[in-house]
Amino acid sequence: MTDPIIAVEHVTRQVSDSTGTLTILHDIDFVLRPRESTAIVGASGSGKSTLLAIIAGLDLPTLGTVRLAGTDLFALDEDARAALRARKLGFVFQSFQLLGHLSALENVMLPLELLGRGDARAKAAEMLRRVGLGERLNHYPRTLSGGEQQRVALARAFVVEPAVLLADEPTGSLDFATGERVMELMFAMNRESGTTLVLVTHDRSIAARCDRQLHIEAGRVVS
Repeated sequence: MTDPIIAVEHVTRQVSDSTGTLTILHDIDFVLRPRESTAIVGASGSGKSTLLAIIAGLDLPTLGTVRLAGTDLFALDEDARAALRARKLGFVFQSFQLLGHLSALENVMLPLELLGRGDARAKAAEMLRRVGLGERLNHYPRTLSGGEQQRVALARAFVVEPAVLLADEPTGSLDFATGERVMELMFAMNRESGTTLVLVTHDRSIAARCDRQLHIEAGRVVS
């Protein structure tokens, strides 16, 4: 059997304040195989976005760990985790997270430049054409529609050819029709690139398009 690309090992996340300790995630344990698409499904406040942040190494578990391509994320220091993320992960967020002072082309070039790629401009332009924005290369985010901004975000995520794409409610800021088009594009690009997809959503119709679903309630995987 293929080795896991992601192994979440008994992850618990707790936060404490003056009122006591709140457990956000309770002993989460699962593996994801290469090319697998998985939806993490749950209501608002169930812990699914916290889980995604821990998978990315952006948040620290109280107990347990995550292995990405066999590497224990939390045995690394912050700089080493960031370097591993840059090589292995792509991200798509609900709020797009584009840099407003950069053009569409420059936004997509950025992760390639951080990796020291000399072909950043050509690769970014090619990817923007792939998502249907070949005529928008020099447009800034403020001049793009929500759907166009999310397509730039998809181009930025896929341009580094990540092993894993992490998507957090990628259609949450879009109207239904635009969201449908963005999801069709994301799933098509995911199939073509052979990326492992981890998709956080509360939309069960979107989740049903994934190979598997993890349902979270009150910080626990229930199915």
